[in-house]
Amino acid sequence: MLVTEKEEKKREREKTLNERVPPLQLSGLSMQELQELCKELHRKIDVVDEARYDLEVKVAKNEKEIQNLNQKIFELKGKMKRPNLKRVKVSADAMLGALDSKLKKSNDFKVNLKTVKKEEERKEEVTDWRKNVEAMSGMEGRKKLFDAAQ
Repeated sequence: MLVTEKEEKKREREKTLNERVPPLQLSGLSMQELQELCKELHRKIDVVDEARYDLEVKVAKNEKEIQNLNQKIFELKGKMKRPNLKRVKVSADAMLGALDSKLKKSNDFKVNLKTVKKEEERKEEVTDWRKNVEAMSGMEGRKKLFDAAQ
C-alpha cells in the first residue's frame, strides 16, 4: 500500500507540474527569441521568489505568535517548570549550626536597628503673670496685641 501510495503521489506531482509549467520548446528559436524567453522566465522566477519569501515571513511570524500565546497559556495555568535541584550533602551538625545562627539573629534584631533622635519639645518659659497683666493694661497693651495679631 505504501509503494502504491508513493507512485500515486509521484504521478499527481508530475501531472500538476505539466499543467502549471508547460514543456519548453527551444528548437527552431532564434537568439533574440531565446533571450526574450530567458528574460520572461527570470521575471516569473522573481515573482515566485517574492511570493515564497512573503509566505516564509508570514509563517515565521505566525509561529512566533503561536509560541508567545502558548507561553501565556502556560503561565496562566500556573504550571511553570521547576528547575532540577541538585542534592547537597549536609551533616546534621551543619544543619543545627544553621538553625542556631538563625535563632541568634532573630533574638538580636534590635541591635541592627537605626537609632532615631527625637526632637525635644520646646517649652515656653513661664513668666510671672502679674508683669504680663501690667504690660498689657491700658491702650498700649491693646496696641501690642493688635500688632502681634497682624
